[in-house]
Amino acid sequence: KQWYQREYGTFGLFVSLGNYRYFGKTLDIWFTFVPQLIFLWCIIGYMCFLIFYKWFFIDSGKEQPSILIAMIDMFLSFGEDIEEDDLIYEGQKYVQMVLVVVALCMVPIMFAAKPLIEQYNKNKDTAHYERLSYDSDDEELIERERNEAQARLDMWVNQAIHTIEFCLGVISNTASYLRLWALSLAHSELSAVLWDMTLYYGFTTLDWDEGGFAILFFIWAFWAVLTVVILLCMEGLSAFLHALRLHWVEFQNKFYGGEGYKFLPFSFRLILENEENLEEISNM
Repeated sequence: KQWYQREYGTFGLFVSLGNYRYFGKTLDIWFTFVPQLIFLWCIIGYMCFLIFYKWFFIDSGKEQPSILIAMIDMFLSFGEDIEEDDLIYEGQKYVQMVLVVVALCMVPIMFAAKPLIEQYNKNKDTAHYERLSYDSDDEELIERERNEAQARLDMWVNQAIHTIEFCLGVISNTASYLRLWALSLAHSELSAVLWDMTLYYGFTTLDWDEGGFAILFFIWAFWAVLTVVILLCMEGLSAFLHALRLHWVEFQNKFYGGEGYKFLPFSFRLILENEENLEEISNM
């Protein structure tokens, strides 16, 4: 599931790359897409590497080191020696240190690089114009400077929000897959409860010579209804909700901004109305 989350997040980032290229946003390519991709692969990509390494190179007969503990200690026990029972491969400590440093270095790049470069380019463009002296009572120039300051503040706040949202989203979206484990556990427990309270009870306590078969038929019908209503319908609803959240929250937030052009469906009526308006304007 973590491998799927990494590929899904990576695909969303490459969709954003297509948007940046289409709209000519070179700064977003180098200082948003590239740092986000590196940050994602340093954490989630490394987790996927540990999963495959554990599958192929660690003997299943001995005690298995925990990948979850390795990922937690990667940040909370930075630079400390890894205990032998938790060691997955040789040199794990130094690899994890490098990945953590690289991932953390991407955070200030995502936050500050684009606003600083945009502000530098704007100052360089305005430096060619001589600023005329003005009286302190000139409200127009004062208002313009106030608007420019507000625009700079909005730019920094917007960049900070996107940076925090992405960094926290990488961790929270990965942890959200624990709900699948919880749902599977609840599914197994409900299945066991339904079996113990219905069919198992009927098989072990009913007397077949005194009409137990007929009673068991109604018990089976009751078990079948509960199985369909509680297990199948609830599991189908949970799968639908998880897929919906995966699509809208974990995938589309990588590239969807809710901005663009209003959709106008093809209409002969609108075309004829526009032509009539043009004719009226031309005749005036």
